[in-house]
Amino acid sequence: MVAERKVARTKPPQLYQVVMLNDDYTPMEFVVMMLQQYFQRDPDTATLIMLKIHHEGRGICGVYTKDVAATKVELVLTAARREGHPLQCIMEAA
Repeated sequence: MVAERKVARTKPPQLYQVVMLNDDYTPMEFVVMMLQQYFQRDPDTATLIMLKIHHEGRGICGVYTKDVAATKVELVLTAARREGHPLQCIMEAA
């Protein structure tokens, strides 16, 4: 008798998108700086994402595993509060 081997399949981790929300007070330059600093975006890409946030009310900064996304949200919120900006950054299932 031959024993059948079951292949263990691990599913990939759930991914989350980090989203910045528009407000009327946070300077555009600060948003671009956050995108460059915490999401490794080049200046042109960071500016395009910032304009999307400005015009559409929200923009996706990146897609990450849960822990990485949560950390990036916290880093952005902490930096914004430190500078006195009301910038909102959230994560949601991708």
